[in-house]
Amino acid sequence: MNPSVLTFFNNKSGVGKTSIVYHLAWMYAGLRKRIVAVDLDPQANLTAAFLDEDKIEEIWNDQKSGSTIYQCVKPLTGVGDIAEPALQNVAAHLYLLPGDVSLSGYEDALSNEWPNSMRDNNIYQPMSILSSFWHVMQMAASKVQADIILVDIGPNLGAINRSALIATDYVVIPLGADLFSLQGLKNLGPTLTSWRNLWNKRLDNWKTSPESSSHEDFYLPKGKMQPIGYLCRQHSVRLDRPVRAYDKWANRIPGVYRESVLNEAAGTSVKQEDDPYCLATIKHYRSLIPMSQEHRKPIFSLTPADGAIGSHANAVRDARKDFNELALKIAKKIGVQL
Repeated sequence: MNPSVLTFFNNKSGVGKTSIVYHLAWMYAGLRKRIVAVDLDPQANLTAAFLDEDKIEEIWNDQKSGSTIYQCVKPLTGVGDIAEPALQNVAAHLYLLPGDVSLSGYEDALSNEWPNSMRDNNIYQPMSILSSFWHVMQMAASKVQADIILVDIGPNLGAINRSALIATDYVVIPLGADLFSLQGLKNLGPTLTSWRNLWNKRLDNWKTSPESSSHEDFYLPKGKMQPIGYLCRQHSVRLDRPVRAYDKWANRIPGVYRESVLNEAAGTSVKQEDDPYCLATIKHYRSLIPMSQEHRKPIFSLTPADGAIGSHANAVRDARKDFNELALKIAKKIGVQL
C-alpha cells in the first residue's frame, strides 16, 4: 500500500506554509514515523530550511541524476525515463527530496502535455510526464519505507502545482486571517474541483486507449486531493487572543471554506475556534523563528544552549505541544496510526 501524499497548498503566499511542512516533518520523525519531505516549489524554500547553503550549492552544481526533484523528471523531456531519487537523510526517520530552481523549466512540458493527454492515441508519454511527480514520490517512499509523504508547493495555480495536486491524496490549506487569504480560498476550492474532474477524464481516456494494454504495469495516481481542513496563522497575540481587527477575517473563514472548498452551504455562522475543519491556529513564535533558522532545527527542539531561556523556553514548550496536537489530528484524518 502506497503511503499517503499530504500537500500543503494555498495560492496566497506568506501564510507560513513551508514552515508548517518543515515543523510537521520533524514532529512526525520524532514520533518515529518515516517521512519523505518533497520540495515542489521552484523557490526551494523547504530545501533551504533543511540544508545549509553549501550543501544546496553542491547538489545543484553537481546536477547528479536524481539529486533533486527536477533531476528526477528531467529525462522525461528527452528520451529517458524517471531517474531514481537520491534522498537527503536529514535525521532519523526524516528524508528530503530537494527542490531545484530549475524546476520552473519543467512547467512548459507539463502545460504542453495537458491537452495532448486527451488524444485518441500516443498518450503514454503525456501521461508519464503529467504523473511524473507522483511516480518520483512513490519511488522515494519505497526506498525508505516511508509512512507519510509531505509536500510543499508554491503559491500559484500553474501547471507544476496541478501535477503536484494530481499526485496528492490529502490537502491542508494554510491561511492568514486577511482579505487576500480569503480571496485565495475562494479561488482554490473551485480549482481543486476542476483539476480533480479533468484528471478523472484523463484516467478514463487512458483506460480506453489501446496503449493501456501494452503498459499494464504503468500505474497512475487517483488525483484524490481531498481537503481535510485548514490552518489559520495569527498575526499577533495579546492576552492569548488574536487582535480585534483580525477576528472579523478569521470568523469569515469557516463559511468560505464550506462554500468554496467543500461546495456546501455555509449554514449557521460558525466561529473559527469552534469549526471542526480548523485543524489549528498557528501562533506567531516571532522571536523563536530567527533562532530556529540560525541553529537549523525546529522551534520546539531549541534548547537553553541555543538561547531559548526564560519566556523563550516557555514558548518552546508551547510549540512542542501545539505541533504534537496538530500532527496527531492530521494523522487521524489521513488514517496513519501513531
